[in-house]
Amino acid sequence: MIVAAALPLVAEHGAAVTTSQIARAAGIGEGTIFRVFADKDELLDACLAEAMNPGHVLRELASISLDEPLADRLTQAAEALRAHLGRMGTVIGALHGSGHRRERGSGDRRATGGREASMKATHEAIVELIEPDRAALRLEPGKVASVFLGMLFTRPLPASGDLGSSPGELVDVLLHGTLGTPVSGIPGSPA
Repeated sequence: MIVAAALPLVAEHGAAVTTSQIARAAGIGEGTIFRVFADKDELLDACLAEAMNPGHVLRELASISLDEPLADRLTQAAEALRAHLGRMGTVIGALHGSGHRRERGSGDRRATGGREASMKATHEAIVELIEPDRAALRLEPGKVASVFLGMLFTRPLPASGDLGSSPGELVDVLLHGTLGTPVSGIPGSPA
């Protein structure tokens, strides 16, 4: 409850947020915060860990109906993952920009299982969304999921002026490529 109330404030104010602001948002007395957390830094670390926790996005991915067309499933997945990355980036950026440095050590509250476990669970969730269409794919679902995640996590170069692809555009390129018409001499292109 405290961390959930603190997250929007941390995203807005970074480490400059006060425990008084957090207590008001949580509807509790300020002293209650210090019965749960040793100090404000521990609370900020808990907010960071919660922002990085993949549990919410994994539940969203699991709720996507496998009865929908593959393109719709992947578009929903891209939207959910981009929202998760946006939340993470906002909290991390606000804390880092306001001088909060996460200490690594025995008190480190990492997201459940760490980054590798989070990426593996995300990959498996995407494979599960792709699996019903295995027979229609040229690549096995695991490889398609890897390409999808690679495309999703890649940002355009700032100098390109491109604001990036929408989730629907990304999925369209993944499933249908970029060629408007077949070109002879290009591997994989029907000629």
